[in-house]
Amino acid sequence: MDLYKRIGKRLLDLFLAVPALIVGAPVLGIVALLVRVKLGSPVIFRQQRPGLHEKPFTILKFRSMLPEVDGDGNHLTEIERHTSFGRRLRRTSLDELPELWNVVKGEMSLVGPRPLLMEYIGHYTPEHNRRHDVRPGVSGWAQINGRNDLLRSERLNLDVWYVDNMSLRLDLQIIGSTLAKVIHGSGVRVDQGVAEIDDVGLHPDSMIRRAAERAAHEAQAADGAAAAGVGADNPSDRTRKDAAEADA
Repeated sequence: MDLYKRIGKRLLDLFLAVPALIVGAPVLGIVALLVRVKLGSPVIFRQQRPGLHEKPFTILKFRSMLPEVDGDGNHLTEIERHTSFGRRLRRTSLDELPELWNVVKGEMSLVGPRPLLMEYIGHYTPEHNRRHDVRPGVSGWAQINGRNDLLRSERLNLDVWYVDNMSLRLDLQIIGSTLAKVIHGSGVRVDQGVAEIDDVGLHPDSMIRRAAERAAHEAQAADGAAAAGVGADNPSDRTRKDAAEADA
């Protein structure tokens, strides 16, 4: 492993993330206040995600959705939990700002494969699982090469490509392209469902759908075979027919 991968990448993270947290403190404060007023408490969304070598860590993000249950105890659908403010928050990527603290702590890097859900562990192919050979990133190669326009398999392939080609030049390119995309708000679809792009069956919804489709296909094949069997002659029937024809 070269010097950048061993030492340089971590130094770059600290060199950029620490000043960004200090300079961006007023923005963090304003966004936190707006989230509290418009979406309620808690302001910070916390969730376990797999980090380097699949070691779990708690990712930090600003909340961008309403709670699953409203004040009257009614369960809200995912569509009902979205608000115009939350959509703007995600479209501008401001909800990702608390992840800078994950970077300072060494749980994430500024650049790397985006950390997905813990329940996906065990469902990756050995090749795609190599995305965990580096720290997950606030942004990554997949995010500047299509982001929400890519299928899950395409994103995973780009993640593995990054693992094999990681370098200072590439990281600086990704950081610059990420800033440009954030400014222009391109490549973000806030209403996209996971099952819509999960063509490898990582998400439980996708797995259930695939299992249901497979079961339906197998049932259809079994019905077809049974129907073919009903119309076919029994071997013993054919023997009796042959004997009758011989006697005629």
